[in-house]
Amino acid sequence: MGKGDQQYTAADIEVLEGLEPVRKRPAMYIGGTDERGYHHLLWEIVDNSVDEVINGHAKTITVVLDADGRGATVTDDGRGIPVDRHPKYKRPALEIILCTLHAGGKFGGESKGYQVSGGLHGVGASVVNALSDLLEARVSRDGFEYVQTFGRGIPTSELKKGAPTRKHGTTIHFRPDAKIFGTTAKFDLEVVRERLEARSYLHAGLRIQLDDLASKQSFTFDHPKGIADFLPVLVQQRERQPIHKDLFVTQREGDVRLEVALQWTDAFDECVRSYVNGIGTPNGGTHVAGLNTAVVKAVRSFIEAKKLAVKGVTLGSEDIREGIVVLISVYVAEPQFQGQTKDRLNNQEVGPAVEALVRPALEQWLLENPSIGDAVVARGIQSARARAARRAADQSVARKTATSHRLNLPGKLADCSSTDPGQCELFIVEGDSAGGSAKQGRDRRTQAILPLRGKVLNTEQASVSKVLANKELQDLVQALGCGFGATYDVSKLRYGRIFLLMDADSDGQHISTLLLTFFYRHLPGLLRGGHVFLSQPPLFRVDAGQATHWALDEAERDRVIANLPGNVKAQISRFKGLGEMPAEDLKATTLDPSRRRALRVVIDGEVETEHVLNQLMGKDPQARFRFIMDRATQADIEELDV
Repeated sequence: MGKGDQQYTAADIEVLEGLEPVRKRPAMYIGGTDERGYHHLLWEIVDNSVDEVINGHAKTITVVLDADGRGATVTDDGRGIPVDRHPKYKRPALEIILCTLHAGGKFGGESKGYQVSGGLHGVGASVVNALSDLLEARVSRDGFEYVQTFGRGIPTSELKKGAPTRKHGTTIHFRPDAKIFGTTAKFDLEVVRERLEARSYLHAGLRIQLDDLASKQSFTFDHPKGIADFLPVLVQQRERQPIHKDLFVTQREGDVRLEVALQWTDAFDECVRSYVNGIGTPNGGTHVAGLNTAVVKAVRSFIEAKKLAVKGVTLGSEDIREGIVVLISVYVAEPQFQGQTKDRLNNQEVGPAVEALVRPALEQWLLENPSIGDAVVARGIQSARARAARRAADQSVARKTATSHRLNLPGKLADCSSTDPGQCELFIVEGDSAGGSAKQGRDRRTQAILPLRGKVLNTEQASVSKVLANKELQDLVQALGCGFGATYDVSKLRYGRIFLLMDADSDGQHISTLLLTFFYRHLPGLLRGGHVFLSQPPLFRVDAGQATHWALDEAERDRVIANLPGNVKAQISRFKGLGEMPAEDLKATTLDPSRRRALRVVIDGEVETEHVLNQLMGKDPQARFRFIMDRATQADIEELDV
């Protein structure tokens, strides 16, 4: 070990507070106790190993998933966690790190342990320990292997000095606590694989090995070109065509270490994957703001230098960035994140630094590749014209207020009397007959009904002009009042909750999918804001004596019948459609907030959503065929509508 390595000792470990709050409020530290929180424990341990890589002390990380999928082992060839006794707290440094919040060698810019780190908070390893019923740490350093075990944040053994070894590094094996996460939670191999591969792209020279003991599969990730290898993969996953072949790639050193790769595509949105010290920041932050500014200014400088401005067309920043796919990775000595999940960077000095590094490099690249610059500008002009057309269409949409008497609302909309969006609900129903039952069963004060005629336009395959010309979608946009596309303004949304109320059959599901596609492509803010719900109307009514039961499908119907007393005879009714359901039944099962069942629609994974949406609704029939054939064995033949 070199001189710098010897300086990283127990004296570098700072203790800020105890461990107990973690088990009481795990969501504060890992975001929740669902599948995402379960995997977050693994990311915390992996990120600690990645920190060794970032700082030049490790090259290889191995992750092994237990045979039952509930535990994992992470090994690196770094320096090894210090094991000597802390001079102040008189305990081994390993025990302090794993049993105390905010204990680590990552505090302060002058730390001898780490120059840059993704695990700035120093709580990752201890949180994992607190939320695991078993954690075993093996450390190889100073010529020996050391072992200590823990359970739910408490040492279950003393630190033991083992056999001599020439190896160096840390191995952590942990099993998340079933009392916290439930007995069915386990690691998803595909989720782990994707995350680890992304990590390998971000750190050129890092080799990651993944072994799954359940499936006996092994994966090796080693990408020497780093994010330059990652960007084509991301573009391909989005299933969009690039408008230029070559990538823009730049790397810069300084107070902020920076790597950027980008390419414009024919997509209607922008895709930015951002990372700070190897940690994904899905909500962006100052580094992304600096990047956005750099891109816009570089393109505008190119337009001015080449005299490409078009009279009557004003290029907004969103027009310039439309269709762009970007990867940005920065390394900051003292990053300031929002929350332990580190989803947004707050350092104000990073934005100007990123802009200063990226803008001149991108501007020079465009000037040296004028055909690429021309294609980017043409793409932006096309976007600006489409945006102008959308704005013109939105000017006809008026927001309802308490004093508004001349509203440009759809004639078939049965509106509610309340003007408070927080109280108001819009039910989009399939056809006039269902609309009639819904209108009779609704609460007229807070619930509005908008019937649709037939299946709406598939917006995944339609141009913006076709979308704007579609009468059903026009009516929907007018009813919502919040604008469309780039002009979306949530403050003008007239209904806080939007329910897709369709028949419980394949046609109803298809219409719901078409509407969700429209929302995702042109009103994504509705989905990200949690405003959209799928109503769950029952398919069966089961009358048993004086009691009435409702069932969403055959399986629930059978469970209801199986739970009835043996001497009670059941009468079963099946609804062919919402139009046949009496208004009182529709109210009791689907409209009444105190009794209805509904599913909130959320976006969980942008890339996977893009991929599935393209397969289901895109122009390529072969993709749809592959999607269907891959899942053919999962289909219940009795459920198919042929």
